[in-house]
This record gives sequence, structure tokens and C-alpha cells, in this order.
Amino acid sequence: MKTPFQTVALIGKYNSAELGEPLLRLASFLKQRNLEVLLAQQTAERIGSVPYEAVSMTEIGARADLAVVMGGDGTMLNVARELIEFNVPLVGVNQGRLGFLTDVSIEHMLETIDEILAGEYAPEERFLLQTAVRRQGQIISEAYAFNDVVVSKGMSGRLIELEVFIDGQFVYSQRSDGLVVATPTGSTAYALSAGGPILHPTLEAMALVPICPHTLSNRPIAINSHSVVEILVLHAVDASVHFDGQSHMDLQQNDWVVARRSENNVRLLHPLGHSYYDTLRQKLRWGEKL
Repeated sequence: MKTPFQTVALIGKYNSAELGEPLLRLASFLKQRNLEVLLAQQTAERIGSVPYEAVSMTEIGARADLAVVMGGDGTMLNVARELIEFNVPLVGVNQGRLGFLTDVSIEHMLETIDEILAGEYAPEERFLLQTAVRRQGQIISEAYAFNDVVVSKGMSGRLIELEVFIDGQFVYSQRSDGLVVATPTGSTAYALSAGGPILHPTLEAMALVPICPHTLSNRPIAINSHSVVEILVLHAVDASVHFDGQSHMDLQQNDWVVARRSENNVRLLHPLGHSYYDTLRQKLRWGEKL
């Protein structure tokens, strides 16, 4: 079988021993088709001794034509951030629960991957947020976020005070528990719980969603995805900024958090017939009787 995907990387959820058997089953399936198989280093360490080359994520980015991510949406978020600069297409295999990003079931994994290798798939481009934290005029930290960048209060429970600018224009000041800057991908995550809108993944937009604002007139707003969002921390006892809920750093008074669309997109490959609306209906249980 002729396929553009000659080198396939397999990346499993790092703390899940349950994925060893299906992952090795997929690796054997690919090897039988004379494809080169790479295992992510941390995945290989979790499984143990395997007859496949174990490599770093950087090497996967440099060598792989396709990466299959096995786990849940959290695993996919992490992998997408690490591979964003390499333009490696990603396929998500879920452990049992349908995910917004991992939409291939383990039960139908081999058939679906075989179809994708044959060119039968629906590609989708999604952007990430590239974020910088600026302190006293110097950038002290940079990070990517696939879902969201969240500026939030710490354990003290006291409100933080922010000023928000979009493309250099002052928008509002705010006293709240925090602020979510979400991509369309992240609009169904923390932003949705905070009362934000659901943005279809194809929209060129991102959402700013206040978290429990002191003034109820502070409402969510959707803006152009090419806008630059700047958040000035006016007052905070122990504020922090979080990236996809998987990494964070502490903020100080007068710090700036600057979020903009990443230059590179993540390329997801879905099975033919994939429907975002079907996923929404199943995940959010629309239409079910209570």
C-alpha cells in the first residue's frame, strides 16, 4: 500500500500502563505494512523493553510523517504544544471515552488508521495561543496553549484586578477571580464552565471569558483570532497564569500577560464522516432526558 506516511510515531499517555497492549498492537500493525515505527521516549519507558526505536519529541517532530496520540484530550493538548513547530499531523485515539480531540476509539483503531494511511481522512487546522509574560519590560517566560491561557487568583481567595487591552486599545478594567483567553478548541473547556460561548473549531476567533467578575456587566466577548490580547495585573496577592491547566507560573503586580495566535497551526486528521456536532451532542448530552 502506497502512503505518504512512511514514518509513524506512537505517543501514549505517560502515566497509563493500560495503553501498552493496544499501542504495541498498533505498532505491529504498522510494521507489517513496512512502515517505520517510532515510540516516544516516555511512552517506551512506561511499556518496557520493545523492539521499536524510542526517540525524543524533538526527534519525532523532525522525522515523523504522522503521530498517533493514544490517551485522552489532555495527552493531545500536551503533544500538540510540543510538536507545534514541526507541522506533524496528529491522530487522536481515546481510551474509551470520546474526546473532542481524540475521536478514534481503540476498538476501531486498526481499521481507522488503515483508512488514514490510505488517504481517507478529514484534515483540520487549529491554532494555538503563544503567550509571553513581561515583567519590568523584560520577557521572563513564554509558552503555548492549545485550549486556553488563564490568569487567575491564587489560594488567598481574594479578587485580582486586571486591565485588558486588545490590539493596543483599552477594553476594560476588571475585578474578578480571573480571565480566560480561549481558542475555539478551548471554548468547550474551562471557558464553557465560566459561561463562555462555544466556538466552532473553524472560526477565526478567540473568546475572553471573565471568571466570577465583581461587576455582572463584565461579559464574555469573542474577538478576531489575529488580535493581540494584553492583560495587566494591577493588583494581586498570589495570582498566576495557567496554560491548558497543565503548566503555570506565578505573577506579580504590574506583570503583563500577552497572548496572540501562534504562527503555526496544529493539523488534526479525523476519520471520514467525523462530525463536531455529533461530538458536542454526545459530550454535552444534548437532547437526553433527565
